[in-house]
Amino acid sequence: MDRKTDVVPRRSLLFAPALRPDRFAKALHSGADIVCLDLEDAIAMARKDEARAMALPAFAAPAEGGAARVLRVNSLRSLESLKDMVALSEGAAAPEALMLPKVTSPEEVAWVDDLLSEIAAPTALMVIIETARGLEAAPEIATASPRLVALLFGAADLSAEFGASMAWEAMLYGRSRTVQAAATAGLDVLDVPHLDLEDDAGLRRAAQQAQQLGFTGKAAIHPKQLPAIHEAFSPTAETIAWARRVVDAFDADPDGLLVLDGKLVEMPVVRAMRRALAIADLLDNG
Repeated sequence: MDRKTDVVPRRSLLFAPALRPDRFAKALHSGADIVCLDLEDAIAMARKDEARAMALPAFAAPAEGGAARVLRVNSLRSLESLKDMVALSEGAAAPEALMLPKVTSPEEVAWVDDLLSEIAAPTALMVIIETARGLEAAPEIATASPRLVALLFGAADLSAEFGASMAWEAMLYGRSRTVQAAATAGLDVLDVPHLDLEDDAGLRRAAQQAQQLGFTGKAAIHPKQLPAIHEAFSPTAETIAWARRVVDAFDADPDGLLVLDGKLVEMPVVRAMRRALAIADLLDNG
C-alpha cells in the first residue's frame, strides 16, 4: 500500500519532559518536525499527576514554530493511562497527536480511537513498537485505526525484553518488521533516538542506516541531534533531480514502459519519487 497521500515531513521527533514546559516551548522553535511532550518515561511515578497538570495546558496555547505537537501518554495497560485519557477528555484543547507506548495489540489502539471519537477530538495517533507482543502484532496494529499516521521503533524496551543488545545488528529484525508494517499500512516510521549526545559520528551512521532500511525519520533527545537527522532524511539535490526526471517521464507516457538511463523504473519507484518531491516542496515552502 502507498504511503498516506497527505504527505507531511516527519523526519525528526524531539522529546521534551512534561515537567519542563519551558523546554517544550524552546523545542517548538528548534526546527524539529514533531515535538513530543512526554508523560511516560521522562516522569517519575510520584510526579505523574503534576506532569499531567503542567502538560495539557501547553496544547491550548497557539501553535508556534511550525512543529507538530504530540503528547506521549502512559502505557494503555496502566492506571496512569486512564488518568491521562480522563484529563484529555476534560481539557480545553487536544494535542495534534497522541503517542501510545508499549502497545501490544490492535485492540488497544482501537480503544483510544473510540475514546477520541467520543470526545470529538481530531487527534492523530502514533504507536511505539517496543514489546515482543507488539512486534508480533505490528501489521495488525498498523491498520487498527484511520487516525494512525506513524509507527516508532523502540529499541531500548524491546532489547531489554529480549535480553539482547541494542546494537544495530541485534535489533535489525525488529526494525525491519516495524518498517514492513508501516509500509504495508502507508504510515511513516521513525527510528529510536541515538542516546549518546557526544557521538555525532554514531548518530549520523545510525540515521543513514535507518534511512536506507526504509525509515522516514528518527527521534531525538536534544536539539543538537536534529541537523544530522534532517540531513539523512531530507531528499538530496541529486534525488530531487532524479525524481523530477522520473515523474516527468511517467506523466508524459503513464501507460508506457518507463526506462531512464537504461534502468527500468517501476510504479513503486514512481510513487517514492512523487513523495520525495512533495517533501522537498514542503521543506522549501516551510
